[in-house]
Amino acid sequence: MAKFKAPLIEEKSAAVSVDLSRKQQKQYGRYLQDFNQGDVFIHPRAFTIDRSFAQEYATVFHDACPLFLSAPYAQAHGFQDLLVHPLQVFNVVLSLGVQNNSEKAIANLGYYNVQFLQPVYPGDTITARSKVLDRRERGEGKPGIVHVKTLGMNQNGQVVIQYERKIMIPPRKGDGPSHGGDPSAPFPEVMDPQVELPDLKKLSPDMLAHTGSNTYFEDFQVGDIFVHQNMRTITDEHVPWTYRMGNTHPLHYDRLYSQSLSGPMSGEPIVYGGLVFGWLAGMASRDTSENMLWDLGYTEGYHTQPAISGDTVGAITRVLALEDGPMPGTGVLHAQFIGVKNKRPAEVLEEHGEDLFIKENDKKDLGKEKIASKIFEIERKILIKKRPS
Repeated sequence: MAKFKAPLIEEKSAAVSVDLSRKQQKQYGRYLQDFNQGDVFIHPRAFTIDRSFAQEYATVFHDACPLFLSAPYAQAHGFQDLLVHPLQVFNVVLSLGVQNNSEKAIANLGYYNVQFLQPVYPGDTITARSKVLDRRERGEGKPGIVHVKTLGMNQNGQVVIQYERKIMIPPRKGDGPSHGGDPSAPFPEVMDPQVELPDLKKLSPDMLAHTGSNTYFEDFQVGDIFVHQNMRTITDEHVPWTYRMGNTHPLHYDRLYSQSLSGPMSGEPIVYGGLVFGWLAGMASRDTSENMLWDLGYTEGYHTQPAISGDTVGAITRVLALEDGPMPGTGVLHAQFIGVKNKRPAEVLEEHGEDLFIKENDKKDLGKEKIASKIFEIERKILIKKRPS
């Protein structure tokens, strides 16, 4: 350890002349030309998720599954400790990638094939890297679409999450240096993903009392539509939560930036979509995932409308399929998950009926209008405990 005398700090600004030719204004993020198929970006920074942050996420986002709230409950299921919520892991990994992937983005076009492969515990440190799968140009001067795959890894080099993302990114105007990635950098994606979980143990009556009695696998039937009761008015809290996740896109916290834009994103800062995703999932948890054992992941999903501070959001879940789980005492629930804003979910369902469950991107081909109050759609799979005998 180095030890030295603390220096006296003297003011020097008056004695140093100002040279405006030395001005620097660094830019962050990448333009369309900076993405080449096969490039790998090793994202800067690492993120240690401590216990207080893990529990804060689970409570602020209203999750009812005790695996994220109670260490004794999680340990009774064979886990080392309480689990960091999968969507918190997703948010941290996505945010670590913003500087390379989407800080210049016009829009996040969707999430694809989200898979959670390893438990993340308080104290684990997460890093991220992305690989460019494709770059699609849409004409000179027009924004293009970049398709990336992102890995989140723990301090032991294990991939804890992998997913794909499509992003709309503008081209660089005029000539400028390219800032591509390194196609030779390691990218240890898991080609045949396996999830390894502890064997399900018999719980004591005290532990069984941690969850409700009507959210076991047997309580769901294909076709069930759950109109989740609670909604959430998003306040300016979304700005510090954007910082908490490490997301650096100014659209989410810089009003001067957001007001300088044109089109539907112009105006107030847009709530970072991963936070909206988290709040919607939390509001659904008492009805669907309270007895969840593992979040198996998500298919393609879209933020179909933006949210801003002051919007009130709610959720609806439709059960699509049920099957026995890979472990004794478990089952898999496959569900469609819908988010709405500024109208009660029951009101939106009554107004639009079956059309609510049609993908918004398919509406035009079907001669149907998009639903302004619908803000999110995705399908998910959850591993849920069967009712103990």
